[in-house]
Amino acid sequence: MLGRLLNPSEQRGGFQQLWGSGALFAKQTASGTSVTQDSSLKLSAVYAAVRLISDTVSTLPLDQFIRRDGARVPFRPREEWVARPSMHMPRTTFWQQVMVSLLLDGNAFVHVMRDTDGSVLELAVLNPKKVNPVRRADGRVEFRTEYGQRVLGPDEVLHLTELLLPGDVRGVSRIEEASESLGLGLALESYAAHFFGNGAYAGGIIEWPNEISQEQAKTLVDSWEAGHKGLRRSHRPAVLYGGAKFNQATVDPTQSQLIEERRFAIEEVARIFRVPQFMLGVATPGSVSYSSVEQQQLFFAQHTIQPYVQKLEDAFSSLLLNDRSFLKFNLNSLVRADFATRMAGYSTALAAGWMSVNDVRGFEDLRPVDEGGQYRVPLQNVPLTDAPVITIGEKARAAQALTSAGFTGSSVADLLGLDVDHTGALSVQVNPEATEEDSNGGE
Repeated sequence: MLGRLLNPSEQRGGFQQLWGSGALFAKQTASGTSVTQDSSLKLSAVYAAVRLISDTVSTLPLDQFIRRDGARVPFRPREEWVARPSMHMPRTTFWQQVMVSLLLDGNAFVHVMRDTDGSVLELAVLNPKKVNPVRRADGRVEFRTEYGQRVLGPDEVLHLTELLLPGDVRGVSRIEEASESLGLGLALESYAAHFFGNGAYAGGIIEWPNEISQEQAKTLVDSWEAGHKGLRRSHRPAVLYGGAKFNQATVDPTQSQLIEERRFAIEEVARIFRVPQFMLGVATPGSVSYSSVEQQQLFFAQHTIQPYVQKLEDAFSSLLLNDRSFLKFNLNSLVRADFATRMAGYSTALAAGWMSVNDVRGFEDLRPVDEGGQYRVPLQNVPLTDAPVITIGEKARAAQALTSAGFTGSSVADLLGLDVDHTGALSVQVNPEATEEDSNGGE
């Protein structure tokens, strides 16, 4: 194995994947800790950030669409793998594996299995530590794997990267690039564990009134630690003999900046994964209000989740048989406002005429109602189909009022744009001759 590692012609994996797996040796940080993809998850903030992002993306609704006359409509029948990419795991687990691979390794390798006509049968997420992309002489990239020493072609693997440097074929791992910050966080975790694991007493001095040999001093210290070291033995009563006296050397965790350093380590992780701090349990008293939390949730949806979603949509849409169709995640649940705000927005949209009752019911996951798909005219609150009738009625009432005031019929018709014939005679209400003739029985 060592010969293959040192011989480039036989090397199956790059240094990045070897370092990431922690095999043989791992990069030592200045804090004295070794950081790998696996060990980074032992840091609670990293674990929380990875779970937060991967769970959010994996639970978003996904569908296949196509554009017709500029409008996005569902594509049916939808390809089967869109609803269930893998037959061996739920849909959410598959997308979670893709996201975890991207978040930790910076790469996601998806093995694409097709049938004879080229349609996708199943997708499988490969372990990024066991895949090494290599650029061939023709410029295309092949994937050398440790799965039976197989070499997969460009059409057999879908390769997604988080951050790809110019000219490279493998993405950058944030765990590698931020190893010093993560190593400091791991060192603080270990230090805090040892700090409190040594008991309630951080340390002290046993004062002996007389001279004591080195062997006697060692025996005295060992006896003291045997009775008081560790959480289970803390606060036990102590007995000193021979005039010995214990002087406790207490260390305040706040004064030693342990708490502040650990909080700073969490803030570093939030910065690395671009996650709002309150989502990782960091909330400075007085700095987080309802409005700020809502804005940070929008920030999380737009600047954390949206870039990953766009990468997934672009990459996996290339697997669709119909090249005019595309995949789309629904992010409405992430930017969903509270009930009162949603109702106010729906009311404005209904009154403005650009949403229908069924549109609103669809956003609220309610079944459509009969005649609920009609759009209404602003102010009049009537169906759009009745708008011409309403307009003609308003013009007719205006024509009647003008004619009654003495205006000629032709001038009124020209003024209101009515394409109708008019006798030009005045209305019977203001025509004395017509009124007298009617009263005499039409003579």
